[in-house]
Amino acid sequence: MRVSVKKLPKSEIEIEGEIDADIFESYYSKALKKLGEKVEIAGFRKGKVPENVLVSNIPEAQILGEMAEMALGEHYPKIIEENKIDAISRPNISITKLARKNPLGFKIRTAVLPEIKLPDYKAVAKKVISETPPPAKGEDGRGSVSDEELETAIMDIRKSRAPKIHMADTTPPDLPLSGEANAGTLPPDKGESKEVPPELPEFNDEFVRAMGPFKDVADFREKLKENIKLEKENMAREKTRLNIVEKIVDKSEIDLPEILVEIELDKILYRMESDITQMGLKFEDYLKHLNKTREDLRKDFRKDAEKKAKLALILNEIAKQEKITPDPEQIEKEVKNILERYKEADPDRARIHAENVLTNEKIFRFLESQ
Repeated sequence: MRVSVKKLPKSEIEIEGEIDADIFESYYSKALKKLGEKVEIAGFRKGKVPENVLVSNIPEAQILGEMAEMALGEHYPKIIEENKIDAISRPNISITKLARKNPLGFKIRTAVLPEIKLPDYKAVAKKVISETPPPAKGEDGRGSVSDEELETAIMDIRKSRAPKIHMADTTPPDLPLSGEANAGTLPPDKGESKEVPPELPEFNDEFVRAMGPFKDVADFREKLKENIKLEKENMAREKTRLNIVEKIVDKSEIDLPEILVEIELDKILYRMESDITQMGLKFEDYLKHLNKTREDLRKDFRKDAEKKAKLALILNEIAKQEKITPDPEQIEKEVKNILERYKEADPDRARIHAENVLTNEKIFRFLESQ
């Protein structure tokens, strides 16, 4: 088998080659037998038709096509392995020569893992962290929570627990609304309902106990304050991490394969459609409301998809260079949690997801330690 590999833009390659005539010819009987399993000929049981009868009933072009498919299906993995090609997409195969007792000519185009030139990511992380102002500290030495923040959170909770009351409007339909601001305004239709501002539930011990394992208002305030601190710390951490990876992405050089961008776009649209469906809406109606098509959305989200694809490649490369791997016990624990929460989840995909999440967390902690 003769093979040549040519690099193309966008991290694609073209493999051109030939499979020797005698090797290609060895697939003739196999291809004929496989095609014969689907052929129905009067007087013969299906799959039991003699070879000479099959030859006269199956076009030679169909036999040759099956031979080519079987030959390349067996030899393509060998080509990839022998030439150390990191293929990441399905091969696009075209046949350039196809005849009995002749070499099989072919061209294969596929995307490969791109070369990644990373900046000094440790220095980038160190610079971002050094330029990030520390949060204001409270009495416990951690992030502070003001009284105003605490009272706002409590008010939001009370509002969320308040019953919503709708009352029919009783304004007579034949009378104009009073008041200068409403002059010339038509009255609402009879029976139209309007929402009345809710009466907030009293914030007392009974109210907080109904929400969870809280002793009293003081206990609730203390625990809510702690939760707000944790949330602020998490938000600050995520902001710093985002800043670090954005700087690393901007300074990296990657010839991004189109297939990876398309995969990220598929993910974005899938999540979007799932969210809309869970809200009880049809995605097609949502698109009509936006006056957009699916293709319009793919264009709108393309930059986001490119950034996500680059980030995934960069994190993978950092993990490779720093030999960062997740703890096997943590993987098992995470997979178990996923399968318990999502009963229909595929175990293999759950494991891949768990490995990615845990590896990325270790990478971020490594960068933060700079």
